[in-house]
Amino acid sequence: MALPPPGTLQPKEPSPRSRQRMQESTPTGTAEPPPSAEPGGRGAGVGRQLRVLLTPLAVAGRRLLPQKRLLGAYGGAAAGRAPAGKRLCLERSPRKAAPGSLPAGTGSGWDSAWDEESDGSDAGDTPVSGDFELSAYERKRLKNITENAKFFAALQLHESAARLQQMANKKQSHATKRAKPKKAEDETVLRRSMRLQRVSPSGIPLSELPAQPEAEQYPRVPAGPLPMIPEDQVGNSKLADDLLATWMRISEVKAHGTEKLTSDMKRYQDSLNSMVLSEDNIKKVVKYRVCSIAIHPSESIILVAAGDRCGQIGLWNVSCRAEEGAHAFTAHNDPISCMQFSPFNPAHLLSVSNESLRCGDVTRAVFDEICRSEDEVNLSSFDFLDDNASTAIVGHWAGDVCVVDRRTPGTSPELSANIGFKRTRTVHVHPVNKQYFLAAGSTDVCVYDVRRLAAERNKPVSSLRGHTKSVASAYFSPVTGSRVVTVCADNKLRVYDTTSLSPTVTALSTVSHNNHTGRWLTRFRAVWDPKQEHCFVVGSMARPRQIEVFQDTGKLLHSFSNLDCLGSICSINVCHPSRNILVGGNSSGRLHVFKE
Repeated sequence: MALPPPGTLQPKEPSPRSRQRMQESTPTGTAEPPPSAEPGGRGAGVGRQLRVLLTPLAVAGRRLLPQKRLLGAYGGAAAGRAPAGKRLCLERSPRKAAPGSLPAGTGSGWDSAWDEESDGSDAGDTPVSGDFELSAYERKRLKNITENAKFFAALQLHESAARLQQMANKKQSHATKRAKPKKAEDETVLRRSMRLQRVSPSGIPLSELPAQPEAEQYPRVPAGPLPMIPEDQVGNSKLADDLLATWMRISEVKAHGTEKLTSDMKRYQDSLNSMVLSEDNIKKVVKYRVCSIAIHPSESIILVAAGDRCGQIGLWNVSCRAEEGAHAFTAHNDPISCMQFSPFNPAHLLSVSNESLRCGDVTRAVFDEICRSEDEVNLSSFDFLDDNASTAIVGHWAGDVCVVDRRTPGTSPELSANIGFKRTRTVHVHPVNKQYFLAAGSTDVCVYDVRRLAAERNKPVSSLRGHTKSVASAYFSPVTGSRVVTVCADNKLRVYDTTSLSPTVTALSTVSHNNHTGRWLTRFRAVWDPKQEHCFVVGSMARPRQIEVFQDTGKLLHSFSNLDCLGSICSINVCHPSRNILVGGNSSGRLHVFKE
């Protein structure tokens, strides 16, 4: 493009607004760019050139155009010759940005485009192109820009920002991490005795014991009659025969007087104090935990029977000092929860377990089967409904009760009745009015009339209220039946007045008593002393180990204990009907006899 001849185009003086913008963009400590050179001004006659560098602003999304340079020349082309006129030249800048200069978009446009006049101090400046050199202001500005760029480069802001962005965009793994196995050294080491480790005190490993077959530990007995053969009989059975002969002999002798008499409380307490326990009166009668005890009514010989949790019946002649005075017989497959000598014929010992009710007849040396459970209904307890012991009321663990007549052939009950219980643990017949019986269940204790029993919808004659947890036992007082004692899992012993069987009966007295026996002990059962209408006996969790005697008012009358001989809990206890004898059984199959 042809330029106009000199003198035809005059440079325009900057406006006041441009001057203000130029002053604001001037760095501190640097000279302000001079205004446009006037003809005849300072340095007249010397060739001067006004360079204006236009730097476009960086705008997001817009492409930058090449830089343009505004050039104004004075006079002719040769230096030192006065120009004939002024010339303004607009052309493209062929050079690239100097190294370290401010990138495009970082400047302020026109404010950074004005260069200082050349005043003879340009010596030593680094030429940018072959046509011109940088001014002192531009060099100062480029120096500041270079130093700032080096400072920001030392901070490494771009690298840090890139790393943070990469960390933010990194995808999290959704794979489930497996738990690391616990190191062996971190595990708690359980201490075991040398006996459990099968190591002798000298450190020599002991030989392993041979495994016992299940059939030998828990022999299964068949249905029907079983011969009365002791478990420990080997070859000569004379000792066992002597025990059975003693049982038969004492059963033929009738007790003197059948009427039960109640002694006064003072004499009764004296008799309790006279009863002691000795080492000769402790014996292991059965192999496992005692679940029931019965004592023969003979006044001459002390004969005790015990039933354990595996179906064994142990007979012990306490009066016999011989080591072989006790023998065990297998009559059931399951725990024997209730046992009684027949009050009409003590030669008969009745026992009940889950599967059957049996009668041990010593005259025939056989355990006869009276009643067998049907449809997997387990039996829990029984009691005689008449004086000749021909009929009995039997309770079921499932809650029902049934009536059994021993004179009827077969093993089926005469009547099965649903009394509305979830569980029936004990049944007991009124000592005077035999048509009434007491049933103790989960939290229910009720009196029923056997004459009104039906298959369904049986209503109780009287309900004994106040139990909040399961009831282990409930029994009428032995002479008049005017009291009932119960043992409940809420740690209470309760006594009820049943003189008149009203529809609802509340507790006459309550005794706080620890009844939490746990799974390894038979649950406590409070039983009345047949010789005393108003006193009952119950086991105890207290230390030293003892058997407690309470009055129906809740008063503790006596505690049977012996620091040398009694070191276990006697959960099941029974009193002799006419003599001052108390028998207690523990969880290891031992019987303890307190006597005068």
